[in-house]
Amino acid sequence: MTLVSAAPYLALLGEEDTSLKAYALTSLNDVVDQLWAEIANSITDLEELFEDSSFEKRSLAALVISKVYYNLGDFEASVRYSLYAGDEFNIEEQSQYIETIVSQCINLYNSSSQKKFLDSSVSIDPRLTAIFEKMLEKCIKANELRLALGISLESYRLDIVEAILGQQIKENEENALALINYVLICSNTVISNTQFRTKVLNTLIKLLLSLKSQDFFTIVKIIVQLNDASLATELFKELVTKKEALIAYQASFDLVNTAPQQLLDTVIDDLTELSKSSSNLDGVNGTTHTSNDAPSTIIKKILLILSGIPSSDLDSTFLYTNNNTDISILNRTKNLLEGRSSIFHSAVTFANAFMHAGTTDDSFFRKNLEWLGRATNWSKFSATAALGVIHKGNLSQGRNILKPYLPGSSGAPHTKGGSLFALGLIYAGHGREIVDYLKSYIDEHGNSAGSNDTDVMLHGAALGAGVAGMASRSESLYESLKVVLYSDSAVSGQAAGLAMGLVMLGSGNEQAVNDMLTYAQETQHENIIRGLAIGIALLNYGREGKADAVIDKLMEQESSILRYGGTFTISLAYAGTGNNGAIKKLLHYAVSDPSDDVRRAAVMGLGFLLIRDYTAAPQIVELLSQSHNPHVRYGTALALGISCAGRAYSPAIEVLEPLTKDPVDFVRQGALMASAMILIQQNEFAYPKVKDFTKQYADTVKNKHEDALAKFGATLAQGIIDAGGRNVTIHLENAQTNTLNIKAIVGLTVFAQSWYWFPLAHFLSLSFAPTSIIGVRGDLKAPKFELNCHAKPELFQYPPKVEETKEKQPDKIATAVLSTTARAKTRAKKKLSKKSEGESASKVKDEDKIEVDEEPEKALEKASDKSEKETPAEKDESKETKEQKSNEPAPIRYSKTPFKINNLSRVLPIQSNYVSFIKEDERFVPVRKFRGASGVIVLEDTKPDEEAEIIKTVRQLNTTEAPIPEAFTLSEEDLKELEDD
Repeated sequence: MTLVSAAPYLALLGEEDTSLKAYALTSLNDVVDQLWAEIANSITDLEELFEDSSFEKRSLAALVISKVYYNLGDFEASVRYSLYAGDEFNIEEQSQYIETIVSQCINLYNSSSQKKFLDSSVSIDPRLTAIFEKMLEKCIKANELRLALGISLESYRLDIVEAILGQQIKENEENALALINYVLICSNTVISNTQFRTKVLNTLIKLLLSLKSQDFFTIVKIIVQLNDASLATELFKELVTKKEALIAYQASFDLVNTAPQQLLDTVIDDLTELSKSSSNLDGVNGTTHTSNDAPSTIIKKILLILSGIPSSDLDSTFLYTNNNTDISILNRTKNLLEGRSSIFHSAVTFANAFMHAGTTDDSFFRKNLEWLGRATNWSKFSATAALGVIHKGNLSQGRNILKPYLPGSSGAPHTKGGSLFALGLIYAGHGREIVDYLKSYIDEHGNSAGSNDTDVMLHGAALGAGVAGMASRSESLYESLKVVLYSDSAVSGQAAGLAMGLVMLGSGNEQAVNDMLTYAQETQHENIIRGLAIGIALLNYGREGKADAVIDKLMEQESSILRYGGTFTISLAYAGTGNNGAIKKLLHYAVSDPSDDVRRAAVMGLGFLLIRDYTAAPQIVELLSQSHNPHVRYGTALALGISCAGRAYSPAIEVLEPLTKDPVDFVRQGALMASAMILIQQNEFAYPKVKDFTKQYADTVKNKHEDALAKFGATLAQGIIDAGGRNVTIHLENAQTNTLNIKAIVGLTVFAQSWYWFPLAHFLSLSFAPTSIIGVRGDLKAPKFELNCHAKPELFQYPPKVEETKEKQPDKIATAVLSTTARAKTRAKKKLSKKSEGESASKVKDEDKIEVDEEPEKALEKASDKSEKETPAEKDESKETKEQKSNEPAPIRYSKTPFKINNLSRVLPIQSNYVSFIKEDERFVPVRKFRGASGVIVLEDTKPDEEAEIIKTVRQLNTTEAPIPEAFTLSEEDLKELEDD
């Protein structure tokens, strides 16, 4: 029987007998979800009953009131009364009310607990804590440990996180390790407070060290996130003591790939001190299964790896041997663009630099000396600096290659300045060898800035020192650059301001910020102000909330250039966090700031914030892409290019496509460059749209009526999409350590400044990462061996090279066909059709199918056959669907029959998930379980006594060894002569 009124129970609330009141409340609790509207009229009676402290069932009254307010939509009141309900509020009950209120309680507890972490005087309602802890207990009992850990992290309850992980370590270390890695990932995505994140990471280190079978690679991840050099040194000491050589080498390669230069420098200094006393360690009896190296030898190899020389040499070798540049694209573009125009000359220079980045192939320059000779002034500077991009990472030969152009040679000032910048680009991230040379030049000429020739060379030296000394936080280099800045020369001062930020990257040094901001307010040179503004942004990289005071100060400035720097400070301080507050700030400035420059930078900054949450970028900026302001539209294009770089993300391309046909030239420029950043390393088999875009780049360059800025963008796009000989991509995240790729983000930040100063376009090369798989043994040599790739090779092949256009041949005259010939052909066809009627129907069906494992050419042929059989209606219905599918990347299916790839082969990021070591040939086994990551992989050689063929690196090929002298014997006369002498 369904109750239609709550009146009888409500009437009992007025009775004096408490048992009747209790009965009424119990009955009302059962029907409140159906009759809440009627019960709401008596809410004051229920509240009076709850406020009666002598009434035993007042907690039940609170529960009924909570349910009434829940149905009224007043969640705040509902939560308040649910807390008063105490045990009557049963979180085990399966109802929408319980789910909603528990969720509201947890959110309320989270915000209160976060405030308490920042301010210990904040108090939390113990009843709220009780509901929170009951919910956690429920999760733990249900073995939903990840959920429990996630909730605990959101509420900043590190004690609960530690307790859960500690219990798991006792029960099952393997599960515990998986959960520790889960917390490590959450620390980047869930935790916004840097102080709490540091506490979490330190706790994880402590827990990892308590494991019986320690996971040193997870410790390396945390070291990079903490940027803790002392922890890294301790890790290496332990590995050396245990003689875990191969693990130490892999950890070293991981650090070189992901850690900032300051951390590497500090660890090198500490280990150098240790190596001096390493003879004492050689007698240590450690357990080992990986190497027979003595401790002193292990330390020397660790130091060698940390210098960056082996990894740079291996990357250069990979790029050199796999270079697949389509030089005809570059030649055609060069021939179509007027070489005497500095903008076009620079465009081809940058495209050549990007296409050959890291390959050490500078043949285009050598074959086009006449064209190169047309470069003047800053075009000449850019052309010389391009050698730094081409020879990036060629640490052994870099100085010799640039010797003919460096100061002291007979070259022009712009050539010398460009060569100093090139030197920094070659040694980017590994500048220990070259920073002293560049600093000495700055010290020698810093006070004489002002004369044109010296200014140009100081400009190059400052940029070179900034790149080579990036994130080194060298006080002495910073002071040298400050001398150049204070000379108040627009050309060298701009580079000095930018370089000061690069050297102090992410330090948040208050004195440096104060120096730079004060000078920016005093100088009259816009170039210097802009250099300092971006320098301040770089200085606050990754500081999140700690940078807010600097951001507010910059955004309050009257100078639009300093506000421009303020938007980049927001972008870099919160890069990759997706912080809602930062996104709101940037959106506010994007639509309200009076300066177009600031608005453009604010939209562009969204790209940096959404690096990790790149799928949200197209949705957030789509409306901005339709703005009436072309600067906002340009910013939209670059924002998508930055956030979705290297990901071939279709929704981003859909937003960009209309912008490539925008009526404003610089918007088209930005959209073309951004599309290349997104589609880098894609081929038309995997992503059909690539063909359309590469054709659009070529057509834009070819079009005589196209604007110069759009042609500039198209030319750069050609270089970007085929960068590094088609063997590099833009990686903004380090897969091994779950951290952001600082060098790549800095590269994109400064590349964006090429809007004002073309030579800064070379900074994009910092974001290029080789897509390779490189296996090395304990002796740091790369053996020849094969791996399996369980997918179709067509998906990962290089794009086809552009065929040279041939002269059109005159059409042949049609041959006359006699009527008798036509009739004879018709009879032949009829005979053939009768002959084929006997074939089975199953065969016909098979012909209509497109097999997944077929060659692409055969599949396409069969697809065309099938389309001919479709009716016109079917064709019309499927046309839109086909167009949508053509925008989507081709799905990759796991193939049981793999194809083989060699060591030092090109392996695309998406392809790496399908690569595995061959189990039948277990000679070379990765020391760390291979999980589809690219880069240097240290291998254990299980058959060290057997000879292995070694791949010669670029460094070895360039090292000319003296020939071994032939054997000879001395005659008695010769001996006598020697004795007499």
